[in-house]
Amino acid sequence: MKTLNDISFKNKRALIRVDFNVPLDKNFVVTDDTRIRATIPTLKKILADGGSCVLMSHLGRPKGGPEEKYSLKHTLSTLQTLIERPVQFAADCMGAEADAKAGALKPGEVLLLENLRFYKEEEKGDESFAGKLASLGDVYVNDAFGTAHRAHASTTIVAKFLSDKCAGYVMAAELENARKVLEHAEKPFTAIMGGAKISDKILIIEKLLDRVNHLVIGGGMAYTFFKAMGGSIGKSLVEEDKLNLAKELIQKAKSKGVELHLPMDSMAGDKFDADANTQIVNNYSIPDGWMGMDIGPQAQQVIANVIEGSRTILWNGPMGVFEMPKFSSGTKAVAEAIVRATQKGAFSLIGGGDSAAAVAQFGYSEKVSYVSTGGGALLEYFEGKVLPGVQALG
Repeated sequence: MKTLNDISFKNKRALIRVDFNVPLDKNFVVTDDTRIRATIPTLKKILADGGSCVLMSHLGRPKGGPEEKYSLKHTLSTLQTLIERPVQFAADCMGAEADAKAGALKPGEVLLLENLRFYKEEEKGDESFAGKLASLGDVYVNDAFGTAHRAHASTTIVAKFLSDKCAGYVMAAELENARKVLEHAEKPFTAIMGGAKISDKILIIEKLLDRVNHLVIGGGMAYTFFKAMGGSIGKSLVEEDKLNLAKELIQKAKSKGVELHLPMDSMAGDKFDADANTQIVNNYSIPDGWMGMDIGPQAQQVIANVIEGSRTILWNGPMGVFEMPKFSSGTKAVAEAIVRATQKGAFSLIGGGDSAAAVAQFGYSEKVSYVSTGGGALLEYFEGKVLPGVQALG
């Protein structure tokens, strides 16, 4: 697979799949520019070579056709500030305006196309649609790792139409850091899995059991394990149909010599609300009417000790409802332990999604080894699945 450094972009138009699927507030202002910021080095390399950039992305999940709240024009001012030059905008991702503006681009100029998902053909991987996109550039660059697990027109099919293609810096760095953890992890290797459901993480947990020394389980899915072990979990989140699976995973970890760390206590709330009454509870005996909302102080200490003794750390999923200040201390404690371990020389990969959001919220993004921009794509990569967006660049 070629990367940016294998191609000279002099007098070439680069058609770049970026991931500008960023959060906007009610006034359509970008509230987290991480994904836009991440792709700036790719754009600057192409422009410095004497090339021009045609950028395409999706934003949100428009239902059927254009919607104002999902227009990529809302990202324009953020992009212009970060790239330090004007950016043109085409009010469609194909058709006369897009063709004309792309065709007139001079070296050093940038054009942003409107949301690809305003066309249902994008997610269907439509060949004709992909061909129209391909006509807007000379070289295809995929820098959108977050969508690499989708065989969409702009992430995969478009590559068939352009013989010159490569991975952007974001894509290359994502794959390099994922491989470092998957194939070259220094031991002890600790994986921390959080989030609401075991069902979302079964495949990755099973893969990791062959690789890790420690597996930490937190977040809502921990309570399914405690119920499977005979605990009383009050009205905590539980997947009743996954109780046997939880028992199997406990046995698998034991048989493979993996230390499984389940949080022994929780900060419980009497309702799922930022203003809930709280108490610290043992996870084997959570009172009726109460639900675990975060890992407790004892669990925080145990997990922090495991993390700080590790040389490789993978973290995917929060330890609790970290968006609510009362239930953020467990997720923050894990983030702080990862920062301390990183400072002592460990390699830490934060696996996108809520984990990346939490690390950013606490101000630690620069203090860990790598923060992935792709939640679902990274999980599928670790599950051993082929990512069509990566395969298309081969």
